[in-house]
Amino acid sequence: MALFDLPREQLHRYRSASTEPDDFDTFWSATLTEARRHDLGARFEPVDTGLVTVRVYDATFAGFGGHPVKGWLTLPAEAAEPVPLVVEFVGYGGGRGLPHEHLLWASTGRAHFVMDTRGQGSGWGGGGGTADPVGAAPAYPGFMTRGIDAPENHYYRRVFTDAVRAVEAARTHPLTDASRTAVIGESQGGGICLAVGGLVPDLLAVAPDVPFLCDFPRAVTLTDSGPYREIGLFLRTHRGRTEEALRTLSYFDGVHFAARGRAPALFSTALEDQTCPPSTVFAAFNAWAHEEKSIEVYDFNGHEGGGPYQAATKLRWLGPRM
Repeated sequence: MALFDLPREQLHRYRSASTEPDDFDTFWSATLTEARRHDLGARFEPVDTGLVTVRVYDATFAGFGGHPVKGWLTLPAEAAEPVPLVVEFVGYGGGRGLPHEHLLWASTGRAHFVMDTRGQGSGWGGGGGTADPVGAAPAYPGFMTRGIDAPENHYYRRVFTDAVRAVEAARTHPLTDASRTAVIGESQGGGICLAVGGLVPDLLAVAPDVPFLCDFPRAVTLTDSGPYREIGLFLRTHRGRTEEALRTLSYFDGVHFAARGRAPALFSTALEDQTCPPSTVFAAFNAWAHEEKSIEVYDFNGHEGGGPYQAATKLRWLGPRM
């Protein structure tokens, strides 16, 4: 696919037409307050993986509704004092996978916590183990339209709440330095990363790669690739519900979380990405509130973005920060 979105000079000026709900902050404050009524109950069980340079813990904590959410915490084997913490969220359809899939960040001397995504983990990778016990109204197969009838019911209300609680849980381990916490993620993980960046006030750094869940009004009309296409296919059947659907999705739009970003941020995008079109990524980047921000642009790549090159860029970028 050749370049299909706005020219680069326009991308740097582009602003989303997504309308921020008047009660956006109230909605999320109430959601997190409700979640925190449940004991976080973070548990870290040592796992014998055969790996000798890291220690791995099978983590469980209470997310949205007090539901148990899984994760992996990986620490450098020699860690004896608290070390900086990187919390990672994974892409659409994936789960926390297997411990040996997550060795990069612990290899840098940092703690690494990867959150399992509720109800996912069956599309690729090493799988997942967190259920989503909440039912929903009729929806198109996938996750985008689950609970699209109202923001209180939407699937990503639960996921974003889980993600905030994941940061809180990872910070309770005695060998993680809560004051030096960064969040990262690719695609859906990047979108979750943006939400956490807007909801957790004391992060040191935020690094969303080719983030999903941004600028819904443009995304659903610009690309016919999934997962955004799930929304259009739902509306193809449920005619006349576009305004209602977009209102619900506005509570989960990365653009509005970006406007509350209070940490330095490193974004990435790719100009041939039909899954997360570059204008939707720039919509969040241009809205990011913290003055220290940058974006890596990969001219001839699709949704793989920068891949290992972007990983190397993140390593260099995070180095002096934590």
